[in-house]
Amino acid sequence: MNKVKLATLGIQHLLAMYAGAILVPLIIGGALKFDSTQLTYLVSIDIMMCGIATLLQVMRGKVIGIGLPLVLGCTFTAVTPIIGIGAKYGIGSIYGAVIASGLIVVLISGIFGKLVKFFPPIVTGSVVTIIGITLIPVAVNNAGGGQGAADFGSVSNISLAFGTLIAIILLYRFTKGFVRSIAILIGLVLGTIAAAFVGKVDFSPVADAAWGQIVTPFYFATPEFHVQPIIIMTLVAIVSLVESTGSYFALSNMTNTPIDDKALARGYRSEGLASIIGGIFNSFPYTAFSQNVGLMQMTGVKNRSVIFITGILLVSLGFLPKIAALTTIIPTAVLGGAMIAMFGMVISQGIKMLGAAVGGSEGNAMIIACSIGMGLGVTVVPDIFKVLPETVRILTSNGIVAGSVTAIALNIIFNMIPWRRDVQVEPVKMEEMKEVKTKLTEKHA
Repeated sequence: MNKVKLATLGIQHLLAMYAGAILVPLIIGGALKFDSTQLTYLVSIDIMMCGIATLLQVMRGKVIGIGLPLVLGCTFTAVTPIIGIGAKYGIGSIYGAVIASGLIVVLISGIFGKLVKFFPPIVTGSVVTIIGITLIPVAVNNAGGGQGAADFGSVSNISLAFGTLIAIILLYRFTKGFVRSIAILIGLVLGTIAAAFVGKVDFSPVADAAWGQIVTPFYFATPEFHVQPIIIMTLVAIVSLVESTGSYFALSNMTNTPIDDKALARGYRSEGLASIIGGIFNSFPYTAFSQNVGLMQMTGVKNRSVIFITGILLVSLGFLPKIAALTTIIPTAVLGGAMIAMFGMVISQGIKMLGAAVGGSEGNAMIIACSIGMGLGVTVVPDIFKVLPETVRILTSNGIVAGSVTAIALNIIFNMIPWRRDVQVEPVKMEEMKEVKTKLTEKHA
Protein backbone atom coordinates (compact mmCIF):
# COMPACT_ATOMS: atom_id res chain seq x y z
CA MET A 1 0.00 0.00 0.00
CA ASN A 2 1.47 3.39 -1.03
CA LYS A 3 2.04 6.21 1.44
CA VAL A 4 -0.70 8.44 0.02
CA LYS A 5 -3.36 5.76 0.50
CA LEU A 6 -2.06 5.00 4.00
CA ALA A 7 -2.26 8.69 4.93
CA THR A 8 -5.76 9.04 3.43
CA LEU A 9 -7.07 6.05 5.38
CA GLY A 10 -5.37 7.35 8.53
CA ILE A 11 -7.19 10.69 8.14
CA GLN A 12 -10.47 8.83 7.57
CA HIS A 13 -10.08 7.05 10.90
CA LEU A 14 -9.22 10.34 12.60
CA LEU A 15 -12.40 11.96 11.25
CA ALA A 16 -14.51 8.94 12.23
CA MET A 17 -13.48 9.23 15.89
CA TYR A 18 -13.02 13.02 16.11
CA ALA A 19 -16.56 14.00 17.14
CA GLY A 20 -16.63 11.39 19.89
CA ALA A 21 -13.17 12.40 21.06
CA ILE A 22 -13.83 16.14 21.34
CA LEU A 23 -17.32 15.91 22.85
CA VAL A 24 -16.08 14.37 26.10
CA PRO A 25 -13.72 17.26 27.05
CA LEU A 26 -16.20 19.85 25.75
CA ILE A 27 -19.00 18.45 27.94
CA ILE A 28 -16.84 18.00 31.03
CA GLY A 29 -15.07 21.35 30.62
CA GLY A 30 -18.39 23.12 30.10
CA ALA A 31 -19.93 21.48 33.19
CA LEU A 32 -16.90 22.46 35.30
CA LYS A 33 -17.10 26.07 34.04
CA PHE A 34 -13.73 26.14 32.26
CA ASP A 35 -12.98 29.35 30.36
CA SER A 36 -12.13 29.29 26.63
CA THR A 37 -8.36 29.03 27.24
CA GLN A 38 -8.76 26.11 29.64
CA LEU A 39 -11.25 24.42 27.32
CA THR A 40 -8.89 24.76 24.35
CA TYR A 41 -6.08 23.16 26.35
CA LEU A 42 -8.37 20.37 27.59
CA VAL A 43 -9.48 19.49 24.05
CA SER A 44 -5.94 19.57 22.66
CA ILE A 45 -4.47 17.43 25.47
CA ASP A 46 -7.38 15.00 25.10
CA ILE A 47 -6.72 14.62 21.37
CA MET A 48 -3.00 14.12 22.01
CA MET A 49 -3.68 11.48 24.67
CA CYS A 50 -6.09 9.65 22.33
CA GLY A 51 -3.14 9.39 19.95
CA ILE A 52 -0.77 8.11 22.66
CA ALA A 53 -3.37 5.58 23.87
CA THR A 54 -3.86 4.39 20.28
CA LEU A 55 -0.12 3.99 19.70
CA LEU A 56 0.27 2.06 22.97
CA GLN A 57 -2.38 -0.38 21.80
CA VAL A 58 -1.24 -0.75 18.17
CA MET A 59 2.27 -1.77 19.18
CA ARG A 60 2.89 -5.40 20.12
CA GLY A 61 5.42 -5.57 22.95
CA LYS A 62 6.16 -8.15 25.60
CA VAL A 63 4.31 -6.21 28.30
CA ILE A 64 1.95 -3.75 26.58
CA GLY A 65 0.10 -3.52 23.29
CA ILE A 66 -2.34 -6.05 21.90
CA GLY A 67 -1.00 -5.40 18.40
CA LEU A 68 -4.39 -4.92 16.72
CA PRO A 69 -5.50 -1.89 14.63
CA LEU A 70 -7.48 -0.26 17.44
CA VAL A 71 -8.27 3.43 17.83
CA LEU A 72 -8.75 4.56 21.43
CA GLY A 73 -10.68 7.57 22.63
CA CYS A 74 -12.22 8.94 25.81
CA THR A 75 -15.10 6.79 26.99
CA PHE A 76 -18.55 8.38 27.28
CA THR A 77 -19.27 6.20 30.30
CA ALA A 78 -16.88 8.43 32.26
CA VAL A 79 -18.68 11.73 31.55
CA THR A 80 -21.35 11.72 34.29
CA PRO A 81 -19.04 10.25 36.97
CA ILE A 82 -16.29 12.78 36.22
CA ILE A 83 -18.68 15.73 36.36
CA GLY A 84 -20.06 14.43 39.67
CA ILE A 85 -16.58 13.92 41.14
CA GLY A 86 -15.48 17.38 40.02
CA ALA A 87 -18.54 19.04 41.53
CA LYS A 88 -18.24 17.23 44.88
CA TYR A 89 -14.50 16.74 45.40
CA GLY A 90 -12.77 19.18 43.03
CA ILE A 91 -10.77 18.87 39.82
CA GLY A 92 -7.74 17.33 41.54
CA SER A 93 -9.88 14.38 42.64
CA ILE A 94 -10.87 13.67 39.04
CA TYR A 95 -7.29 13.12 38.00
CA GLY A 96 -6.39 11.28 41.19
CA ALA A 97 -9.24 8.85 40.50
CA VAL A 98 -8.24 8.47 36.82
CA ILE A 99 -4.62 7.69 37.77
CA ALA A 100 -5.63 5.28 40.56
CA SER A 101 -8.14 3.43 38.37
CA GLY A 102 -5.53 3.13 35.62
CA LEU A 103 -3.05 1.69 38.11
CA ILE A 104 -5.67 -0.82 39.32
CA VAL A 105 -6.31 -1.89 35.70
CA VAL A 106 -2.56 -2.42 35.18
CA LEU A 107 -2.38 -4.52 38.36
CA ILE A 108 -5.39 -6.72 37.51
CA SER A 109 -4.66 -6.98 33.77
CA GLY A 110 -3.17 -10.45 34.12
CA ILE A 111 -6.19 -11.87 35.94
CA PHE A 112 -9.01 -9.80 34.44
CA GLY A 113 -9.86 -12.65 32.09
CA LYS A 114 -10.87 -14.61 35.20
CA LEU A 115 -12.64 -11.65 36.84
CA VAL A 116 -14.68 -10.89 33.72
CA LYS A 117 -17.21 -13.58 34.75
CA PHE A 118 -18.41 -11.11 37.41
CA PHE A 119 -19.23 -8.63 34.63
CA PRO A 120 -21.39 -10.49 32.08
CA PRO A 121 -23.64 -8.54 29.66
CA ILE A 122 -26.44 -8.45 32.25
CA VAL A 123 -24.17 -6.41 34.56
CA THR A 124 -22.32 -4.25 32.02
CA GLY A 125 -25.54 -3.66 30.06
CA SER A 126 -27.26 -2.41 33.22
CA VAL A 127 -24.33 -0.10 34.03
CA VAL A 128 -24.11 1.29 30.48
CA THR A 129 -27.88 1.88 30.43
CA ILE A 130 -27.78 3.72 33.77
CA ILE A 131 -24.88 5.88 32.58
CA GLY A 132 -26.62 6.64 29.28
CA ILE A 133 -29.87 7.66 30.98
CA THR A 134 -28.05 9.91 33.45
CA LEU A 135 -26.32 11.62 30.51
CA ILE A 136 -29.58 12.65 28.83
CA PRO A 137 -30.30 15.60 31.21
CA VAL A 138 -26.85 16.99 30.33
CA ALA A 139 -27.74 16.79 26.64
CA VAL A 140 -31.17 18.39 27.05
CA ASN A 141 -29.81 21.21 29.24
CA ASN A 142 -27.22 21.98 26.59
CA ALA A 143 -29.86 21.83 23.86
CA GLY A 144 -31.63 24.65 25.68
CA GLY A 145 -28.45 26.72 25.70
CA GLY A 146 -26.84 25.51 28.91
CA GLN A 147 -28.15 25.46 32.47
CA GLY A 148 -28.35 29.00 33.83
CA ALA A 149 -28.03 30.67 30.41
CA ALA A 150 -29.97 33.93 30.04
CA ASP A 151 -31.53 32.69 26.78
CA PHE A 152 -32.18 29.14 27.99
CA GLY A 153 -34.92 27.50 25.95
CA SER A 154 -35.08 30.34 23.43
CA VAL A 155 -36.41 29.68 19.92
CA SER A 156 -32.93 30.16 18.45
CA ASN A 157 -31.34 27.63 20.81
CA ILE A 158 -34.07 25.03 20.32
CA SER A 159 -33.93 25.54 16.54
CA LEU A 160 -30.15 25.06 16.46
CA ALA A 161 -30.28 22.00 18.71
CA PHE A 162 -33.01 20.18 16.85
CA GLY A 163 -31.74 21.37 13.47
CA THR A 164 -28.42 19.69 14.31
CA LEU A 165 -30.20 16.56 15.53
CA ILE A 166 -32.37 16.39 12.38
CA ALA A 167 -29.27 16.79 10.18
CA ILE A 168 -27.60 13.87 11.98
CA ILE A 169 -30.75 11.72 11.65
CA LEU A 170 -31.03 12.47 7.91
CA LEU A 171 -27.36 11.62 7.38
CA TYR A 172 -27.84 8.31 9.18
CA ARG A 173 -30.96 7.57 7.15
CA PHE A 174 -29.87 8.55 3.65
CA THR A 175 -26.11 8.02 3.57
CA LYS A 176 -23.88 5.04 4.11
CA GLY A 177 -20.24 4.14 4.33
CA PHE A 178 -17.73 6.76 5.42
CA VAL A 179 -20.17 9.69 5.29
CA ARG A 180 -22.50 7.89 7.68
CA SER A 181 -19.59 7.14 10.03
CA ILE A 182 -18.91 10.89 10.40
CA ALA A 183 -22.58 11.96 10.59
CA ILE A 184 -22.12 13.45 14.09
CA LEU A 185 -19.11 15.49 12.95
CA ILE A 186 -20.95 16.77 9.86
CA GLY A 187 -23.96 17.64 12.01
CA LEU A 188 -21.77 19.67 14.37
CA VAL A 189 -20.19 21.54 11.44
CA LEU A 190 -23.58 22.30 9.82
CA GLY A 191 -25.06 23.41 13.15
CA THR A 192 -22.11 25.72 13.83
CA ILE A 193 -22.36 27.26 10.34
CA ALA A 194 -26.08 27.88 10.88
CA ALA A 195 -25.33 29.43 14.29
CA ALA A 196 -22.71 31.71 12.72
CA PHE A 197 -25.34 33.13 10.36
CA VAL A 198 -27.50 34.19 13.34
CA GLY A 199 -24.58 35.61 15.32
CA LYS A 200 -24.31 32.79 17.88
CA VAL A 201 -20.64 31.93 17.25
CA ASP A 202 -17.75 33.72 18.98
CA PHE A 203 -14.52 33.34 16.98
CA SER A 204 -12.31 35.09 19.55
CA PRO A 205 -11.03 31.82 21.12
CA VAL A 206 -9.60 30.84 17.73
CA ALA A 207 -8.00 34.25 17.24
CA ASP A 208 -6.53 34.21 20.76
CA ALA A 209 -5.20 30.63 20.62
CA ALA A 210 -1.52 30.08 19.90
CA TRP A 211 -0.33 27.97 16.97
CA GLY A 212 1.78 25.79 19.22
CA GLN A 213 2.03 24.84 22.89
CA ILE A 214 4.09 22.85 25.37
CA VAL A 215 2.18 20.11 27.14
CA THR A 216 2.41 20.41 30.92
CA PRO A 217 1.74 17.68 33.52
CA PHE A 218 -0.85 18.57 36.20
CA TYR A 219 -1.89 21.66 34.21
CA PHE A 220 -5.26 22.06 35.95
CA ALA A 221 -4.60 20.55 39.36
CA THR A 222 -2.41 18.25 41.41
CA PRO A 223 -4.07 14.83 41.81
CA GLU A 224 -6.00 14.18 45.02
CA PHE A 225 -7.02 10.69 46.08
CA HIS A 226 -10.40 9.93 47.69
CA VAL A 227 -11.96 6.51 48.12
CA GLN A 228 -15.36 7.04 46.47
CA PRO A 229 -14.06 8.72 43.28
CA ILE A 230 -11.50 5.92 42.91
CA ILE A 231 -14.23 3.27 43.27
CA ILE A 232 -16.41 5.09 40.74
CA MET A 233 -13.65 5.44 38.14
CA THR A 234 -12.52 1.84 38.68
CA LEU A 235 -16.05 0.65 37.88
CA VAL A 236 -16.02 2.85 34.77
CA ALA A 237 -12.63 1.40 33.81
CA ILE A 238 -13.88 -2.18 34.23
CA VAL A 239 -16.95 -1.50 32.08
CA SER A 240 -14.63 0.02 29.45
CA LEU A 241 -12.41 -3.07 29.57
CA VAL A 242 -15.41 -5.33 28.99
CA GLU A 243 -16.45 -3.17 26.01
CA SER A 244 -12.90 -3.18 24.66
CA THR A 245 -12.72 -6.96 24.97
CA GLY A 246 -15.55 -7.18 22.44
CA SER A 247 -13.56 -4.96 20.05
CA TYR A 248 -10.43 -7.08 20.61
CA PHE A 249 -12.21 -10.26 19.54
CA ALA A 250 -14.02 -8.54 16.65
CA LEU A 251 -10.70 -7.32 15.23
CA SER A 252 -9.06 -10.65 15.96
CA ASN A 253 -11.63 -12.30 13.69
CA MET A 254 -11.41 -9.58 11.04
CA THR A 255 -7.61 -9.68 10.84
CA ASN A 256 -7.23 -13.44 11.40
CA THR A 257 -4.94 -12.66 14.34
CA PRO A 258 -5.46 -15.11 17.22
CA ILE A 259 -5.37 -13.59 20.69
CA ASP A 260 -4.70 -15.48 23.90
CA ASP A 261 -4.80 -14.56 27.59
CA LYS A 262 -1.36 -12.93 27.36
CA ALA A 263 -2.46 -10.75 24.44
CA LEU A 264 -5.61 -9.71 26.33
CA ALA A 265 -3.49 -8.83 29.37
CA ARG A 266 -1.24 -6.63 27.17
CA GLY A 267 -4.33 -4.90 25.81
CA TYR A 268 -5.79 -4.27 29.27
CA ARG A 269 -2.38 -3.10 30.51
CA SER A 270 -2.15 -0.59 27.65
CA GLU A 271 -5.54 0.89 28.52
CA GLY A 272 -4.55 1.16 32.18
CA LEU A 273 -1.24 2.81 31.29
CA ALA A 274 -3.03 5.23 28.95
CA SER A 275 -5.33 6.25 31.82
CA ILE A 276 -2.36 6.79 34.15
CA ILE A 277 -0.63 9.02 31.60
CA GLY A 278 -3.95 10.72 30.85
CA GLY A 279 -4.45 11.52 34.54
CA ILE A 280 -0.94 12.94 34.80
CA PHE A 281 -1.58 15.24 31.83
CA ASN A 282 -5.12 16.01 33.02
CA SER A 283 -7.09 13.99 30.49
CA PHE A 284 -9.52 11.10 30.93
CA PRO A 285 -9.91 7.26 30.70
CA TYR A 286 -9.82 5.54 27.30
CA THR A 287 -11.57 2.71 25.52
CA ALA A 288 -11.58 1.17 22.04
CA PHE A 289 -13.81 3.14 19.63
CA SER A 290 -16.23 0.76 17.91
CA GLN A 291 -16.91 3.23 15.07
CA ASN A 292 -13.36 2.72 13.85
CA VAL A 293 -13.84 -1.05 13.92
CA GLY A 294 -16.92 -0.52 11.73
CA LEU A 295 -14.96 1.74 9.36
CA MET A 296 -12.28 -0.94 9.06
CA GLN A 297 -14.90 -3.51 8.15
CA MET A 298 -16.35 -1.12 5.57
CA THR A 299 -13.03 -0.28 3.85
CA GLY A 300 -11.64 -3.80 4.13
CA VAL A 301 -8.25 -2.35 5.13
CA LYS A 302 -7.07 -3.78 8.46
CA ASN A 303 -3.47 -2.63 8.32
CA ARG A 304 -1.92 -1.55 11.64
CA SER A 305 0.13 1.04 9.73
CA VAL A 306 -3.08 2.97 8.97
CA ILE A 307 -3.96 3.23 12.66
CA PHE A 308 -0.35 4.07 13.50
CA ILE A 309 -0.69 7.09 11.19
CA THR A 310 -3.99 8.01 12.89
CA GLY A 311 -2.22 7.92 16.26
CA ILE A 312 0.64 10.11 15.02
CA LEU A 313 -1.84 12.64 13.57
CA LEU A 314 -3.76 12.78 16.86
CA VAL A 315 -0.57 13.37 18.86
CA SER A 316 0.45 16.12 16.41
CA LEU A 317 -2.92 17.88 16.73
CA GLY A 318 -2.42 17.99 20.49
CA PHE A 319 0.41 20.46 20.02
CA LEU A 320 -1.76 22.79 17.86
CA PRO A 321 -4.17 24.66 20.16
CA LYS A 322 -5.45 26.72 17.23
CA ILE A 323 -7.07 23.54 15.86
CA ALA A 324 -8.48 22.63 19.28
CA ALA A 325 -9.90 26.16 19.62
CA LEU A 326 -12.05 25.56 16.53
CA THR A 327 -14.00 22.96 18.49
CA THR A 328 -14.62 25.31 21.43
CA ILE A 329 -16.62 27.75 19.28
CA ILE A 330 -19.37 25.18 18.73
CA PRO A 331 -22.45 26.72 20.40
CA THR A 332 -23.81 24.91 23.44
CA ALA A 333 -27.19 24.33 21.76
CA VAL A 334 -25.53 22.67 18.75
CA LEU A 335 -23.55 20.43 21.10
CA GLY A 336 -26.79 19.56 22.90
CA GLY A 337 -28.44 18.42 19.68
CA ALA A 338 -25.52 16.13 18.87
CA MET A 339 -25.41 14.88 22.48
CA ILE A 340 -29.03 13.72 22.33
CA ALA A 341 -28.08 11.43 19.45
CA MET A 342 -24.79 10.24 20.94
CA PHE A 343 -26.06 9.65 24.47
CA GLY A 344 -29.15 7.98 23.06
CA MET A 345 -26.75 5.61 21.31
CA VAL A 346 -25.15 4.84 24.67
CA ILE A 347 -28.58 3.87 26.03
CA SER A 348 -29.37 1.79 22.94
CA GLN A 349 -26.04 -0.01 23.31
CA GLY A 350 -26.90 -0.84 26.92
CA ILE A 351 -30.37 -2.06 25.93
CA LYS A 352 -28.85 -4.15 23.14
CA MET A 353 -26.52 -5.82 25.65
CA LEU A 354 -29.44 -6.44 28.01
CA GLY A 355 -31.69 -7.78 25.26
CA ALA A 356 -29.15 -10.47 24.44
CA ALA A 357 -28.70 -11.31 28.13
CA VAL A 358 -32.28 -11.51 29.40
CA GLY A 359 -33.70 -14.24 27.18
CA GLY A 360 -36.51 -15.88 29.12
CA SER A 361 -34.81 -15.55 32.50
CA GLU A 362 -36.96 -13.96 35.18
CA GLY A 363 -33.87 -13.74 37.39
CA ASN A 364 -32.04 -11.61 34.84
CA ALA A 365 -35.13 -9.43 34.46
CA MET A 366 -35.05 -8.86 38.23
CA ILE A 367 -31.34 -7.94 38.07
CA ILE A 368 -32.10 -5.30 35.44
CA ALA A 369 -35.14 -3.97 37.31
CA CYS A 370 -33.36 -3.58 40.65
CA SER A 371 -30.01 -2.30 39.36
CA ILE A 372 -31.48 0.34 37.05
CA GLY A 373 -34.12 1.23 39.63
CA MET A 374 -31.47 1.66 42.33
CA GLY A 375 -29.12 3.56 40.02
CA LEU A 376 -31.72 6.04 38.82
CA GLY A 377 -33.37 6.28 42.24
CA VAL A 378 -30.17 7.36 43.95
CA THR A 379 -29.43 9.75 41.07
CA VAL A 380 -32.82 11.44 41.44
CA VAL A 381 -32.88 11.36 45.27
CA PRO A 382 -29.18 11.48 46.28
CA ASP A 383 -29.88 12.13 49.98
CA ILE A 384 -31.85 8.94 50.61
CA PHE A 385 -28.89 7.25 52.35
CA LYS A 386 -27.40 10.33 54.02
CA VAL A 387 -27.92 9.00 57.58
CA LEU A 388 -25.87 5.85 56.90
CA PRO A 389 -22.20 5.61 57.95
CA GLU A 390 -19.62 7.09 55.58
CA THR A 391 -18.20 3.65 54.76
CA VAL A 392 -21.63 2.53 53.51
CA ARG A 393 -22.39 5.79 51.70
CA ILE A 394 -19.28 5.25 49.56
CA LEU A 395 -21.33 2.57 47.78
CA THR A 396 -24.79 4.12 48.02
CA SER A 397 -24.51 7.88 47.51
CA ASN A 398 -23.70 7.69 43.79
CA GLY A 399 -26.28 6.27 41.40
CA ILE A 400 -23.79 4.58 39.08
CA VAL A 401 -21.96 2.89 41.96
CA ALA A 402 -25.23 1.87 43.66
CA GLY A 403 -26.62 0.44 40.43
CA SER A 404 -23.37 -1.35 39.60
CA VAL A 405 -23.03 -2.92 43.05
CA THR A 406 -26.68 -4.03 42.89
CA ALA A 407 -26.17 -5.62 39.46
CA ILE A 408 -22.98 -7.42 40.53
CA ALA A 409 -24.51 -8.72 43.77
CA LEU A 410 -27.74 -9.92 42.14
CA ASN A 411 -25.84 -11.56 39.28
CA ILE A 412 -23.87 -13.56 41.86
CA ILE A 413 -27.10 -14.54 43.65
CA PHE A 414 -29.11 -15.46 40.55
CA ASN A 415 -26.46 -16.76 38.16
CA MET A 416 -23.34 -17.84 40.04
CA ILE A 417 -24.37 -19.43 43.34
CA PRO A 418 -25.67 -22.98 42.62
CA TRP A 419 -28.98 -22.65 44.43
CA ARG A 420 -31.30 -25.66 44.45
CA ARG A 421 -33.96 -24.84 41.91
CA ASP A 422 -37.60 -25.59 42.52
CA VAL A 423 -39.08 -28.17 40.14
CA GLN A 424 -41.43 -26.44 37.78
CA VAL A 425 -44.66 -28.41 37.36
CA GLU A 426 -46.63 -27.61 34.26
CA PRO A 427 -50.41 -27.55 34.63
CA VAL A 428 -52.16 -30.67 33.35
CA LYS A 429 -54.18 -30.10 30.19
CA MET A 430 -57.88 -31.02 30.10
CA GLU A 431 -57.33 -33.58 27.32
CA GLU A 432 -54.72 -35.36 29.45
CA MET A 433 -57.16 -35.45 32.40
CA LYS A 434 -59.82 -37.05 30.22
CA GLU A 435 -57.31 -39.62 28.90
CA VAL A 436 -56.26 -40.60 32.44
CA LYS A 437 -59.91 -40.86 33.54
CA THR A 438 -60.70 -43.12 30.57
CA LYS A 439 -57.77 -45.45 31.34
CA LEU A 440 -58.75 -45.67 35.01
CA THR A 441 -62.34 -46.47 34.07
CA GLU A 442 -61.22 -49.22 31.69
CA LYS A 443 -58.87 -50.64 34.34
CA HIS A 444 -61.58 -50.98 36.98
CA ALA A 445 -64.28 -52.11 34.58
